[in-house]
Amino acid sequence: MARPKKTHTPDLTQACDLTAGAIERLSCPAGKTQAFLRDSKAPGLRVRVTASGAKAYVFEAKLNKQTIRHTLGDVRAWSIEQARQEAYRLRVSIDAGIDPREVRRQLEAAQAAEKVAAAVQAVTVGEVWAVYLEARRPKWGERHYADHLKLSRAGGEKVNRGTRGRGVTVAMPLHSLMALPLRDLTAPVIEAWAAKEAQTRPSPARLAWRLLKAFLGWCAEQSEYANVLPSTNPAKTKKAREALGKAGVKQDALLREQLPTWFTAVRQLSNQTISAYLQTVLLTGARPGEVMTMRWEDLNNQWRGMTIRDKVEGERVIPLTPYVQHLLAALPRRNEFVFASNPRGGAKKAAPIASPNTTLTRVCAAADIKGLTLHGLRRSFKSLTEWLECPAGVVAQIMGHKPSATAEKHYTVRPLDLLRVHHERIEAWILEQAGIQFAPAAAEPNLRSMKK
Repeated sequence: MARPKKTHTPDLTQACDLTAGAIERLSCPAGKTQAFLRDSKAPGLRVRVTASGAKAYVFEAKLNKQTIRHTLGDVRAWSIEQARQEAYRLRVSIDAGIDPREVRRQLEAAQAAEKVAAAVQAVTVGEVWAVYLEARRPKWGERHYADHLKLSRAGGEKVNRGTRGRGVTVAMPLHSLMALPLRDLTAPVIEAWAAKEAQTRPSPARLAWRLLKAFLGWCAEQSEYANVLPSTNPAKTKKAREALGKAGVKQDALLREQLPTWFTAVRQLSNQTISAYLQTVLLTGARPGEVMTMRWEDLNNQWRGMTIRDKVEGERVIPLTPYVQHLLAALPRRNEFVFASNPRGGAKKAAPIASPNTTLTRVCAAADIKGLTLHGLRRSFKSLTEWLECPAGVVAQIMGHKPSATAEKHYTVRPLDLLRVHHERIEAWILEQAGIQFAPAAAEPNLRSMKK
């Protein structure tokens, strides 16, 4: 076959002996998006040129009566001989009924899978933890989500309280695990972690361990992480459980006879917000954290209800009883939180009060009451209702507990107005025992401004 003259553009209608010069002179005809120059030596080998001038070797053949076209690569990266050898190889594959395009797709898929597998093998606990929190947050209550954030914090944040401005927060129990590759979160590692944390802070460590177990259970259900972990949850070991021990059963609660002195000491506090907070925890039976983060928008004056952000169920609505309503109406509106912190030294981010454990301790000392904790106030609500023989399901619903079958034969979710009948009776009885004179009809405040 005649060679094209070295100064002429190759004839695209004829196969030719591909040379570097012929490829260099190849151009796409006007009005076309691409054109092909066939090689006369290697069957199926073509050089494709586009309107933009890009050139690449391609292989073209028929398979199952269909034309297939497979790109080999840029002419600048492949020599002519390399392209011919690849064309010969592909021709053999075509004769054997193998589609080179499918082979390439399978190879690319395998390479992608290997890349993903390598990335998963290298992923850290902290990276997956962030994904876990984002995925589960819509299913959790605000407090439950906050517990996950708190227990994984790195610490190192400056704090002023009790340190003359020189203190910093410490790393929380789960933080030491965050930098580990997920694949290294084995049972021995978790057991060693549990043993170490139990020496200095067993209570936070027990909670952290429970959160860790749930996290690893979730990981096992995710296809991208399941193969990284052992078949059994590495946190569910006897050694870890024994190292952390069991939480002591706390029995702290106010006696009926202690109500007068306790209320007197609380109502004499100079800090009106903390005073109202402590009384509200006792009179609602809510978790201290749930009351602390309550917002003004959670109060409904029209239907006299309070929305509690439940860390277990998400949220629940309990009665806004007359005395509690009276307490809240008297509070300053510093920010969106009902029990708001008092910012000092310029504008600060809106925040609720810090946990007033110190204040409660001071109150109890003045009232000669020992060992009462914030959660003990919640426990007090439950024990005090026993004097009134309230239905177990009523108390459980107000407090955010599911009653057991032995406590109540049928679990009924009672409407707000029915709960109010019982809750107002509980509040009135507690105030009576405390010696507090309160007339709801005359003292009920106007809370219209609290509505959204």
